[in-house]
Amino acid sequence: MADALAGEEHTLRKGHIITEVKKQLWLAGPLIVSGILEKLIQVISLSFVGHLGELPLSAASMATSFAIVTGLSLLLGMGTALDTLCGQAYGAKQYHLLGIYLQRAMLLNIIASIPFAFIWAFTGRILHATGQDKEISMAAQLYARCMIPLLFVYGLLQCHYRFLQAQNIVIPMILTSGFTILVHIFACWFLIFKIKVGYIGAAIANSVSYSTSLALIAAYVWLSPRFKKTWIGFSREALHDLSSLIKLAVPSGLMICLEFWSFEAVVILSGLLPNPKLETSVLAICLTTVSLAYMIPFGISASGSTRVSNELGAGNSQKARSAVYIGEIISIIQGSIIGSILILGHNIWGKLYSKDINVVKHIAKMMPLLSLSIFMDATQCVLMGTVRGCGWQKLVVVVNLAAFYLVGLPSGILFAFVFHLREKGLWLGIICGLSTQVILLLIITLSTNWDKEAKKAENRINSSINSIGMITRRNEEVRVLDDGH
Repeated sequence: MADALAGEEHTLRKGHIITEVKKQLWLAGPLIVSGILEKLIQVISLSFVGHLGELPLSAASMATSFAIVTGLSLLLGMGTALDTLCGQAYGAKQYHLLGIYLQRAMLLNIIASIPFAFIWAFTGRILHATGQDKEISMAAQLYARCMIPLLFVYGLLQCHYRFLQAQNIVIPMILTSGFTILVHIFACWFLIFKIKVGYIGAAIANSVSYSTSLALIAAYVWLSPRFKKTWIGFSREALHDLSSLIKLAVPSGLMICLEFWSFEAVVILSGLLPNPKLETSVLAICLTTVSLAYMIPFGISASGSTRVSNELGAGNSQKARSAVYIGEIISIIQGSIIGSILILGHNIWGKLYSKDINVVKHIAKMMPLLSLSIFMDATQCVLMGTVRGCGWQKLVVVVNLAAFYLVGLPSGILFAFVFHLREKGLWLGIICGLSTQVILLLIITLSTNWDKEAKKAENRINSSINSIGMITRRNEEVRVLDDGH
């Protein structure tokens, strides 16, 4: 009898694992594809600009990097606050909250975009003040100014993506991203080569393409009967209790930015090495490779955060814990595969980016370190998904600050300039930062009381419901007084 019960329990556990793997892969696949397609927009833009000469390419590249550091990365991070809020509300079947959260996040991202727009307007002066070439800086300023509309659109688009993701609706994201790529290719060709507006045509095309994507996603959300429970139209309730969202969105943005900025800092530091042209090129290629490879664990991370937040919202603490462990196993497997492929193709990868023999040789030597960092990145990425699913953003701001700015960058400077390991030393610093981050996140995750996390999710949802109820009652009282008057 005992053996029969044990066998049945094993079968049920195995069935749960298989079901959870299917759910995560079903979510992760489309998210990976849509992430790669979105990444291709900037690649296509730079490819078109590259045909116009060295100055336009340098300006567009610098403006794009400046835009990511001074705005887009923070808006992306702020949008991920909805991974916590919408995911947990959907799991708790409090569907009306999703639309309220979406509107609040949209309003917050619009407000946050305003100061960034002013910063982008003076891109050239800022870059030149940091020691960059004046001609390139001023050309970058014009490119950045033409991308200002993109700034506002991008934040709204990320909010809609999280709104869909929390409901396990991801196929429309692929369809809109795929259509947007076609629009972007046509827009770049038409603006740059047909009406000959020059390199700024790519910047204008960026704004047009992202606006197209937002229009398609927003129309789908607002008009589809599929969202009749989660989107009930614009509401006054969204204008209240913004402080609760700010407390989650700002740490979410900082959490992402602190990591992004550390990678950009490594490229800047490479300009101080003995052969800056060679070593900056090598590290730029390494960063591009990591960014492209990052799309895979990022999709797995997004699916993991959705599964964790949904289960916590539903009060299923043990299923949430299982989702974390299964997501981590999936990510470790894919990180090992991608890392192995790069090591096996170490003599080939550099040739895809450069014809310079020195660059190709240096890239080949960097591949073992690059593969290790991709493996670590895959591991930490899923743990970051757990962070978003649980709402630990404030804690992880401290983790990322310690990992990358107390360990990673100082280690990189030490290896590169004291031990004279040059570009390898800088990348070793990145690996040290990632390793520290993974260790700290693992300690937090393994020591988590999942029953308490489910209770926190319940309290967060109840707080939102009570807040909306108070606003509704206040509005009703005002209406009664007005009628009486």
